[in-house]
Amino acid sequence: MLNISLKRINDNIDLAKYKSFQTLETRTVSKVLIRVMTVLLIGGILAMFLPWTQNIRAKGNVTTLSPDDRPQSVQATIGGKIEKWYVQEGSKVSVGDTIMRISEVKEAYMDPSILDNTNNQIIAKNESSKAYSQKAVNLSQQLQALDNGKQIKLEQNQIKVQQTLLKIQSDSIDLVAAKTKAAIAKNQLVRIQNLYDEGLKSLTDLEAKRLSIQEAQAKVLSIQNKVNTNKNELINIKANIIAITNEYDNKIAKSKSDRMSALSSKYDADASKNKLQSQYNTYEVRQSNYFITSPINGTLTVALKTGIGELIKAGDAIVNIIPQKYNLAIETFIQPMDMPLLVIGQKVRVQFDGWPAIVFSGWPNSSFGTFGGKIFAINNDISKNGKYRILIAPDPDDMPWPYEVRVGGGANTLTLLNDVKVGYEIWRQLNGFPADYYKDAKSEKVKTKAPLKKVK
Repeated sequence: MLNISLKRINDNIDLAKYKSFQTLETRTVSKVLIRVMTVLLIGGILAMFLPWTQNIRAKGNVTTLSPDDRPQSVQATIGGKIEKWYVQEGSKVSVGDTIMRISEVKEAYMDPSILDNTNNQIIAKNESSKAYSQKAVNLSQQLQALDNGKQIKLEQNQIKVQQTLLKIQSDSIDLVAAKTKAAIAKNQLVRIQNLYDEGLKSLTDLEAKRLSIQEAQAKVLSIQNKVNTNKNELINIKANIIAITNEYDNKIAKSKSDRMSALSSKYDADASKNKLQSQYNTYEVRQSNYFITSPINGTLTVALKTGIGELIKAGDAIVNIIPQKYNLAIETFIQPMDMPLLVIGQKVRVQFDGWPAIVFSGWPNSSFGTFGGKIFAINNDISKNGKYRILIAPDPDDMPWPYEVRVGGGANTLTLLNDVKVGYEIWRQLNGFPADYYKDAKSEKVKTKAPLKKVK
């Protein structure tokens, strides 16, 4: 009773008359309860000394070891319009099987004879290149002929020089003889003149000598003119060397220019041919991409594009394919505090979602429905969720993972650490300390056999 009122009535009530008040006054402790509490206390104390396997629990999902084994998205290499489907969802496909056929939607590629026309252009450019090559060869031969002609002309001119020099030399000798003869005729005329004056010679003899001296002087003059003519001719012949050189140099320069023009045209034709060949290859590859094929062996799961006549763009995902054969793995994430405790090859127990299991966290060997695994890879950089990514592969020394497990399913992982006492583990958890760090001997051997390669 609260006894709030000033007028109390508890003094007027005889509590002995009521059994309920007597029962409340009798407070006894059951001996059974005391025994149970004692047993539980002793059991709890003894349980503190039981072994406990420290572990790191994490939630993950099923994936594959190799990126090639994961679900693949088939994409369109070029844009186009869906013309026909050759498969349906759930179909088994092999590498190279046709999934769909698309048609062209770009105006630049709609010509049905685009390959033939481009190939004809390539042939024409190739013939043009050959013609220019032959022209360059012919011009090279012409250059050689001009060079030979120049040498012959210069040699002929040199011969004329020698011949003219000989003529000048011969005429010079004749000129000396004519001058000598004229001097003799002059002396004879003087003597005849004296004899004529003395009456010893006739006038006829005198006139004959006068005629002879005139003839001698005329011959000297003729030979002198001939010598001068030959000297002038020698000057012209020597000057002709420059004329011949200039004439043939101009012809050779023009021929070289024509040859370079022919080669330039040939290179332009080759460049155009290569460009056309590249276009032809592009058209050929583009036409081969009208048929979209499967890159792997697997099962077609989802068609992302549907209908006939639907337009698709280059790079659009068309279907998803799951590979037929793949090596399962589990992708999970751990706290940064637990990161130093993990090594490659460390043992892990795995519980798959949807698979019946009885898990004892501290006694993994006594659990039922869990499967063995090993740490296959540890990311050195932190993920966007603030944790480190761990990849777990099946343990070859343990029971194989269920065949029914599929990629994308969930899984719980227990990464096994050190064996400690239950009491120590409770104390560690209450204080928020990390698990004991230790190095597994087998893990060390694995790391020694397969060291990580340094990234250059």
